[in-house]
Amino acid sequence: MEKVDHKKVFKELYKPSAKAPSIVEVPDMNFIMIDGKGDPNSSQEYADALATLYPLAFTLKFKLKKEGVADYTVMPLEGLWWIEGKGSFYDSVKDDWSWTSMIMQPSPVTPEAVAEAIEEVREKNNPQALSKARFKVYHEGLSVQIMHIGPWSEEQPTIDRMHHFAEEQGYGLRGKHHEIYLSDPRRTAPEKLKTVVRQPIE
Repeated sequence: MEKVDHKKVFKELYKPSAKAPSIVEVPDMNFIMIDGKGDPNSSQEYADALATLYPLAFTLKFKLKKEGVADYTVMPLEGLWWIEGKGSFYDSVKDDWSWTSMIMQPSPVTPEAVAEAIEEVREKNNPQALSKARFKVYHEGLSVQIMHIGPWSEEQPTIDRMHHFAEEQGYGLRGKHHEIYLSDPRRTAPEKLKTVVRQPIE
């Protein structure tokens, strides 16, 4: 059984250029997701979400491999970020951020497999946010994106550049700010962190 790395299958979406923004059409994808609110640097709710998503994603991977269904690389953590009501996400304080933390699941993963994996994780260590986990198709569609290399705290110029590019091409921004965390911050120097930043457009 061949092991599939979906970052390579969807190379355009997970390895964009850091030199210039690009316009992409993002297909519908399945995710395991957990919603929350607050500063990701200090929020216990955010920490609980990550401590739930990773065990769930790896349980699914090993479950499907053991059953002979599929073998694949666990995808990176992704995040949707927005502000409820009026106001700009980009001008707001982090405590007001709403977010969805999520990990993409390849097509062999079914709702039934997710439900079984949730029960396995519950029996094993029952992480705090497990009851909030859900399996959902995410519709993103037409988007602008670019690779940011460096600390997350220094993303804003990259984001501004991406937005300006979209506007210059005649598009308006819509939906939620999207980030894909390709690097493990525990093993990667801040200046070498790779993050895909994406914004749906119309």
